[in-house]
Amino acid sequence: MEYARLGRGGVKVSRIVLGTMNFGPATDEDEAHRIMDRALDLGVNFFDTANVYGHAPNQGWTEEIVGRWFAANPGARDKVVLGTKVYQVMGEGPNDRGLSAVHIRAQIEASLRRLRTDHVDLYQFHHVDRDVEWDEIWQAIDVLVQQGKVVYSGSSNFPGWTIAKANEQASRRGSLGLVSEQSIYSLVNRHIELEVIPAAEHYGLGVIPWSPLAGGLLAGVLGKTAATGRRAADHIAEAVERHRGQLERYEAMAAEKGVSAANLGLAWLLHQPGVTGPIIGPRTLAQLEDAVGALEVELDEADLAELDALFPGPGGPAPEAYAW
Repeated sequence: MEYARLGRGGVKVSRIVLGTMNFGPATDEDEAHRIMDRALDLGVNFFDTANVYGHAPNQGWTEEIVGRWFAANPGARDKVVLGTKVYQVMGEGPNDRGLSAVHIRAQIEASLRRLRTDHVDLYQFHHVDRDVEWDEIWQAIDVLVQQGKVVYSGSSNFPGWTIAKANEQASRRGSLGLVSEQSIYSLVNRHIELEVIPAAEHYGLGVIPWSPLAGGLLAGVLGKTAATGRRAADHIAEAVERHRGQLERYEAMAAEKGVSAANLGLAWLLHQPGVTGPIIGPRTLAQLEDAVGALEVELDEADLAELDALFPGPGGPAPEAYAW
């Protein structure tokens, strides 16, 4: 396993991040526990979840599964850098969502109960809340840090200017601010290269890509469709047709290199500036074990240039990508 600092934070995290969103809705608890057991065996020490996972009406289901695994494995909590999130709708009341101090305080307590732990290593804001000032947010987080309930703060789905605003306000307060940004990022979706990645690099945030395989599009979808004959979901089928020429060359390139299509996509992300590690959301033990193999995929300059030509990005950071 390879490890990296989480942005400018001092903690070392695995360059493959275990995402738990499938635990409960798609993966039963026994299999989820086997996946977490094996993740630790493989050296994966960065686990990511969210208070909303399990989804309405089962918000918190995933955290409960993770919490029961901690309870059944004494000592495992100390080996895991644990991240969860706050923002999404957790009830029917007007204060059961967002980033108000009231909601943050209520949700950290609920997450700690479900996770059966006394602290979260990375508490992430799941979305921008345009109705709450950053002074209020940071005041709530400062209290949680002082209480030992939160170690680091991160963002998710933030634009570059909000990362800047958040960290400038934290700096004025003498707070550490954000150390990571979790964002959609893959060969198919490279929008964050315009401003999010430059902002993250400037403020010392580690980038944690979610949906690194574009919802399965980069996981060998052509071969799977041909082999199984199953119908993909409509949106995947449409995306396959839209990108068919690119995907044919992409999957051929993976075959030529003797690696899975999924690992080629993950390896590309691991070669991108500022990326701490992509989140993989395995539904099965086999998917976890395959994903870790991405760390062994070597891409040279010619490989990276070929992938860049196949799936062009925005052309670099803003404003050069769209202006003279």
